[in-house]
Amino acid sequence: MGVSRALLDVAPLRTSADFRRLWIGGLLSGLGGQMALVAVLYQVWESTRSTIWTGAAGLAQALPIIVLGLFAGALVDRVDRRRFYLATKAGQAVCAVLLTVQAFTGGSAPLVLALVAAQSLFVAGGGPASRTFLSRLLPAEQLGAGLALNRIAFQAAMLVGPALGGMVIGWAGAGGCFLIHTVTFGVALWTAIRLPPMPAASAPGRTGVLAGLRFLGANRPVRGALLTDLAATVLAMPISLFPAVNAERFGDDPRTLGLFLTAIAVGGVLASALSGTFTRSPRPGAMMVAGSLTWGVALALFGLVASPWAGLALLAVAGAADTVAVVARSTVVQRNTPDAFLGRAAAAEQIVGQAGPDVGNMRGGLVAAGSSATIALVSGGLLCVAAVAAIAARTPELRRPDIR
Repeated sequence: MGVSRALLDVAPLRTSADFRRLWIGGLLSGLGGQMALVAVLYQVWESTRSTIWTGAAGLAQALPIIVLGLFAGALVDRVDRRRFYLATKAGQAVCAVLLTVQAFTGGSAPLVLALVAAQSLFVAGGGPASRTFLSRLLPAEQLGAGLALNRIAFQAAMLVGPALGGMVIGWAGAGGCFLIHTVTFGVALWTAIRLPPMPAASAPGRTGVLAGLRFLGANRPVRGALLTDLAATVLAMPISLFPAVNAERFGDDPRTLGLFLTAIAVGGVLASALSGTFTRSPRPGAMMVAGSLTWGVALALFGLVASPWAGLALLAVAGAADTVAVVARSTVVQRNTPDAFLGRAAAAEQIVGQAGPDVGNMRGGLVAAGSSATIALVSGGLLCVAAVAAIAARTPELRRPDIR
């Protein structure tokens, strides 16, 4: 494979003006969202000085997506997806305006969390709607490249957004972050308005949540993709273990702790930059399985190494493997889901992506509390490898080329 074919494929940005505008809007709103997240944590902490309240901020963001995601996905499959997406973006923008106003007028922690939860209600619908757009805006051969471009936009926002948020808070307070957050939603709204109509394709009697669940249970490639992601995150998510690992083996140096998270992000960005190596593969299911297995092996080895540099290298490998697995999983879901069910499949993907890491971090913390962080990491990585291998063995469709 030539160097150019190994690099991130930007053909979707060149060939589709609608995708290009949508990508720019997503990048900017993602950046504003990360800045707003820092502002939420800062304002809640400053007003309460309680880790319970800062933890509740994450819960306020996650619960609406987990509880209402499938219902929102069913609605996405019934209506014009562009109009629905516009409505959800408008709702998020209103919440962003209210967050800005309360920050400049001294709002309370309960009010902040209420607005975060309200905004997350709109995310529960807007997320699945936006995931259905690629198959309408891009030809099938560019689908993987479009997903990789979305992934690198997400990673860029994760890397840059928190740092920018901290700088803006130091200059203009939390209200400054929320104001930028509002402006970025305005850009996202403009990009969505320019999209073509996207009417629903569902047949009568097939638009409900139960019909969606039956589809997810019966479609073996999609089911295998979602189960693989759950196995990787629920069994091997390492984030909650980083402080304990740092204390046990690396001298409890806060600089090392910060580098753990950075290493995963750097690995993910590098994988996205070289995503041509896997987005052009005719076997996205096999790429997903390979990425998930590598994730588990890298984290198990991270639980054993004594050198901080070796540990950081393994976390970078894990981050790269995660990006491969996530992009390939979305490709499998998109290629194997009829348009009539795409909203519900996208909602299931969003729920898995939201709930899996949270449950995995809880699992790791509970195991470490009864043993050690090392045992939690190594056992989680090995269980991930075993579970992913079992899912792949029972789902031969994932190993076949050009699964659709």
